[in-house]
Order: sequence, then C-alpha cells, then structure tokens
Amino acid sequence: MAKEAKTNAMRILERLKIAYTPHEYDHGDGAIDGVSVAAKLGQDPARVFKTLVTQGASRNYFVFVIPVAAELDLKKAAKSVGEKSVAMIHVADINKVTGYIRGGCSPVGMKKQFVTRVDDTAADKPTLMVSGGRIGTQVELAPADLLRAANAEYAQLTF
Repeated sequence: MAKEAKTNAMRILERLKIAYTPHEYDHGDGAIDGVSVAAKLGQDPARVFKTLVTQGASRNYFVFVIPVAAELDLKKAAKSVGEKSVAMIHVADINKVTGYIRGGCSPVGMKKQFVTRVDDTAADKPTLMVSGGRIGTQVELAPADLLRAANAEYAQLTF
C-alpha cells in the first residue's frame, strides 16, 4: 500500500480550492537550506520563500515568509505586527509551536493560526514556492492565494 503523499498544507489548499503545484526534491545530502532547495528545483531564489517563526515581547508567536536568500529585519518584522521586538524561536521549539520540523515548516497548516506576514517582494511574482509541510516538498502557488491560505498580509520584512 502506497503512503499518502499529501501533506496537511496540501489538504488545506485543496479544501480552500487553491490551485498549487507540488515540487519534490532530494534531501538525502542534508542540504535543506532555502538556497540549496531553490538550486535543486532549478528556481530563482527570489521566488522560493522560507518560513520563519518568532516570538514577540508580548510572548505571542509570529510567522514571517521571506525569500530564501534574504535576511529577516527583526525591527521591520516587529513593527509589521505591532510588537516592540521579535526574536527567532529556538529550533528545538519549532515542532512544539507549529507542528512542523525545521526544513519542513509551511506557513499553511500550523497547529495554531499565528499572525503571518509575507515579504512584499512576493506581490509582483506570478507564483512563488513555500514549504509543502515536510522536508523534500515545496508547493508553488500564486502570492494572493498564499495570503488567503495563511491568513497573511504583505509587509516590508527584509534589509
């Protein structure tokens, strides 16, 4: 019996009737950072986005989705969610907070709905890619559909 290939993120996209294209990549070499994933998929790193989870001064969690080669500007990120400051959560806490693991964290389908911001550079792209919810899987979809699926808004998030 074949194992079901769909992830929770994919099931949510389908339930919302959002068109997406799944992409698989080999992660046997352990290179699961975003730039390596973009290269493995033959994609421009500006179209492949990573999901970062932070905790604000209020102790609330916030999700930021930015291009894989970019760096999150913590001040801009905090301002975009009305916090005094935000800090990255520890890798060990990713699963506990999101239900996902490092390298497979999707902005769609986390255990709880967190305030989510997508870098505004996504707005002018026909499609972008984000984690499909497990290592080795990406989903490609329209930026507006990502906003809807993740209940997100655009913000200026990078340097």
